[in-house]
Amino acid sequence: MSDVTDATFGAAVMERSMTVPVVVDLWAEWCQPCKTLGPILEKVIGETNGAVELAKVDVDANPDVARAFGAQSIPAVFAIFEGKIVDTFVGALPEPAVREFIEKLAPGATLVDQLLNKGDEQSLRDALELDASNVDAAVALGELLRTSDRLDEALTVLTPFEHVLSAKTVLARVRLQQSGVNIDGDVDLTLEHLLEQAKTDSSARTNLLEMLDALGPEDARYVSFRRRLANFIY
Repeated sequence: MSDVTDATFGAAVMERSMTVPVVVDLWAEWCQPCKTLGPILEKVIGETNGAVELAKVDVDANPDVARAFGAQSIPAVFAIFEGKIVDTFVGALPEPAVREFIEKLAPGATLVDQLLNKGDEQSLRDALELDASNVDAAVALGELLRTSDRLDEALTVLTPFEHVLSAKTVLARVRLQQSGVNIDGDVDLTLEHLLEQAKTDSSARTNLLEMLDALGPEDARYVSFRRRLANFIY
């Protein structure tokens, strides 16, 4: 992180951006949202270990830079790469949104991404501690817990994300496991059995739908069995 002035902007931002992405934070001492956003930018960009750099510009002390960006309000953030603005946002975004912004500049560079790449239980828990809204970390941890037969723990991790398809798929697997249905065995035979039962048994219908959710829409059986089930119902 560096404090950049009108005089140093060319070298510190434009020239430096030819090597790495530089995030320019336009701020001022009187700006309360700036004081909220600043530490988040410093934290997230710091986690990239130099893959992205932060340049802070006090717009009151450096009006030339502020005019060059045409900023109408602050905080205003600009991502510069190879001398060009490649992304921008205005206002004090929450940390997950800032992480997403930085991730687009240097995929895999943030600490959360590094922890996700490790993939072990503690790393995934640490990733969720850093970013509680990270679906990828929750799904990976939930699947790990499911395969370890720690189903209650998996439910706790995944339930906040049950509206997301990837999490819904693992949740379906967890619930099936709790009811004694294992989709790792003869899946087709189990589906046919549940479909036959679903004609008269609502619980079998629920299990069938959860099993299809567990397979996911990319599986050909997801569509075909839903269609066959619909024919029975309607």
